Amino acid sequence: MSEKIIGVLGLGIFGATLAEKLAKFGEEVIVIDNKPNHVQDIADLVSKAIIGDITNIETLRDAGIDQCHQVIIATGNNLESSVLAIMHCKKLGVPYIAAKAKNETFEEVLYEIGANRVISPERESGRTLASTLMRHRIHNIFYLEEGVSIVEFELPDSWQNKELAKLNLRDKYDLNIIGYRLRKNARLQTDISPDTIFPEQATIVAVASSDTFEKYDYLNYLK
Repeated sequence: MSEKIIGVLGLGIFGATLAEKLAKFGEEVIVIDNKPNHVQDIADLVSKAIIGDITNIETLRDAGIDQCHQVIIATGNNLESSVLAIMHCKKLGVPYIAAKAKNETFEEVLYEIGANRVISPERESGRTLASTLMRHRIHNIFYLEEGVSIVEFELPDSWQNKELAKLNLRDKYDLNIIGYRLRKNARLQTDISPDTIFPEQATIVAVASSDTFEKYDYLNYLK
């Protein structure tokens, strides 16, 4: 089995965008959709593009889904189709299956039948947009798991000219510093110690409790 083949089942906006991005990153991508125009639109970008029914196990087998290391079920509006596609992928021995869900009920069912990850794009996009609109100093947030993120943010004024140990960041913000950049988009510096004093224009990168740290930023407490 190749470790480089990824299957994308369903080519709506979410599936097509995902497949195109993966292909541009150099991954070998197999796509399947029952609408010829969707398949034709992306056929030149991916390794294999098949017109077919993702709920038919023989269609999946013939397309090479049994050789995939990962499969994403990208059609989230029809629960029955997603369930059948996941069941077939499991029978074909796919090690990792992700699936799109339109609501929490779908999400619960898809996890129950064996999806390794369930994605709710609308909810995740809404959370990201809300965070972006309310930020003061945070530049980027990368959600690692529930409640834990990597955050990149401007150095607060009150942190300037103070040693790292004296800022007491772990107790105040549940924050663990990974490193800093001398300016935005500069190379990350990881040579930090308790007596490190950050430059005035620094951008800090840290692992944080998402809820705690974002709340402080939203309330503009990071001054």
